[in-house]
Parts: sequence; C-alpha cells; structure tokens
Amino acid sequence: MEAVSLADRVLVLDGGRALQDAPPAEVTRHPRSPWVARMLGRNAWPGTADADGTLALAGAGRLVVADPLDAGVRALAVVAPEAVSVHREKPAGSPRNVWPGTVREITTAGSRLRVLITSPDAPDLVAEITPAAAAELALVDGAEVWTSVKATEVSVVEL
Repeated sequence: MEAVSLADRVLVLDGGRALQDAPPAEVTRHPRSPWVARMLGRNAWPGTADADGTLALAGAGRLVVADPLDAGVRALAVVAPEAVSVHREKPAGSPRNVWPGTVREITTAGSRLRVLITSPDAPDLVAEITPAAAAELALVDGAEVWTSVKATEVSVVEL
C-alpha cells in the first residue's frame, strides 16, 4: 500500500519474475495477480473465459463480464468492494451477478464497514458499505444475505 501511495512506478515480483511494472494507478485498477489485488483491498478471482461471455471461476461460480474474452482465455476478475451491493432479499434489476451468501465477518475500515460474505454458489467476496446501511440491513455474523455486482463493475485482466 505504501509503494502504491508514494511511488511513480510499482514493480511487482512473484518468484523472482516481474509480474507487473506500471504506474500505481494502473496496478490498482488492473492488478495481475490475486495476491496483489487482495493486498490492495480488491476482490480477485481467477477463472477461464467461456464461449457464452462468462468467466468460470476457479473453485465455484460464474461471473458475467461486460467485455467478454475469447473462450479458453485464463483471466483474473477484479471487483472493488464498494461495487458489491448487499441485500436481504434477492435483488431484481440490472445486476447480472447475483448470489446468496452468509455474513462471516464485519470489520471497520475508516468510516465504512467491510463485510466478508461466503457463498456455496460463488467465491468469497468483500463488500464495503456504510454503518447506516449495515444497521438498516441488520447485518450480523451469520446473517443470510444476497450480493450483486454489475457486469460493468468487473475488471478482467488476462493472465
């Protein structure tokens, strides 16, 4: 985090190999590994592009993306926690990615809350919400919720 906030360029090494060499804003927007994305506070899921325009995520779930890749391409999907919406009922409308889940942890991050949600149908994800939203939703550890992410909020980086 300090390197991203202070540097003109960031060099990310993985096993002695240069994984990414770019300005901090580029590394933040398009991290090239799950570890870097998570270090920057982002949700990051590796997967493989399917012919139907979705990304089959490693482990569990599918992700609809706005800019599909060619079938078979390995990629990393990155979603900012503030782009994850939390609901008590299954949402309707434009979000293409909607999953049921269970609140597993709520932590404070400045004036916001970070909510870890697990799901049998999708990878674990972190949502960032206001304390007022958490109170309105009556969020506590173990609460059953729904999450949604618009396809336009998913950044995809080829691996």
